[in-house]
Amino acid sequence: MLDDGELIGTYRLLRQEVADAHGGFYTQGEFDIAPLIRQHPRLRFLELGRSCVLRPFRTKPVVELLWQGIWNYVRAHDMHVMLGCASLEGTDPAAHVMALSFLAQSAAPPEWRVRALPEHAIDMRHIAPEQIDQRRALKDLPPLIKGYLRLGCFIGEDAVIDHQFNTIDVLIILPVSAINPRYFAHFGQPND
Repeated sequence: MLDDGELIGTYRLLRQEVADAHGGFYTQGEFDIAPLIRQHPRLRFLELGRSCVLRPFRTKPVVELLWQGIWNYVRAHDMHVMLGCASLEGTDPAAHVMALSFLAQSAAPPEWRVRALPEHAIDMRHIAPEQIDQRRALKDLPPLIKGYLRLGCFIGEDAVIDHQFNTIDVLIILPVSAINPRYFAHFGQPND
């Protein structure tokens, strides 16, 4: 309970060592992240789990406040890579053709590439790159995903329909080393 205000947003953060001790990351139920983690044994992963912000407050300033808290946590625990599912509302890929096709263009380079588990994977490439209306695609994306893209994230190869939460999930992979340095002036420098 808050004595001095209203709770308008939350994030679930899960460090790799805690996930390893308690059955793994939530993300691994949809995406095959084990090869990625094995490929980067010296890096510490942080799962950014389900975020929830009250609808009237889903704005850029609120997303920035959440990110300041996450970044403080990343620095306090010396994390190297953030990953997790980000969601589009609804379970019909046809309703998100432009946005999914646009996100497919931000696919991770080979050393960061992750596929959805085969039994859950849906293709994100519905429109040829030259036919994507970037303005419309960005307009259709939730503020949270737009924020990840501005920071410099990579997107997993496939999307997943999550019927339990009525969403289409994409995998966000954000190595601290890939974050656009212009954000450090606002949020603070990463740990060295």
